[in-house]
Amino acid sequence: MIDVRPVTLERGAIRLEPLSDEHPDGLTAAAADGRLWELWFTTVPPPEGMRAYVTSALQGQRDGHMCPWVVRDLSTGTIVGSTRYHDIVPAIDRVEIGYTWYSESRQRTHVNTTCKLLLLAHAFDTLGCEVVGLRTDNFNFRSQRAIEGLGAKKDGVLRHHAARRDGTVRDSVMYTILAGEWPDVRRHLEARLTRHVNGT
Repeated sequence: MIDVRPVTLERGAIRLEPLSDEHPDGLTAAAADGRLWELWFTTVPPPEGMRAYVTSALQGQRDGHMCPWVVRDLSTGTIVGSTRYHDIVPAIDRVEIGYTWYSESRQRTHVNTTCKLLLLAHAFDTLGCEVVGLRTDNFNFRSQRAIEGLGAKKDGVLRHHAARRDGTVRDSVMYTILAGEWPDVRRHLEARLTRHVNGT
């Protein structure tokens, strides 16, 4: 049975730091790069809602079903996004990766590939997960392409599944990676990261 606890994960110039009450200002600055709260299909809160967003995530951690991080770019020392494990189900060795967002200037860079490598390696190699899930809004086509680009398999669409920040209800597109698929996914992501680093 998996035992998920806050831990710092680091590779290259990217560090995933356990979320704390000290992070709302840094996250607000990260979200301001692209005014991400204006994207109605994401979970990024507006500046005035960031502290409550952090409080909610930390409560989820205390309740045992979330493990949230901030994403820090060590080359500049700045926070550039956030991600977390959520819907943690220890009885079946399952976590989901989600609530992921990055400053606009860091999107379509090596940052997401690095973060996913860190999170997947920790889930499969350290925690012993049997499956890692990912989900996204049916209108977040960029996110769907990014998840499919990881090598995750699409399980289907859950209709009328979750509330958006604006009160509307979304369909959720569901994906998974099984433990047996992780070695190939890892090779794919390592190759992608090498291409990013080499600028190819």
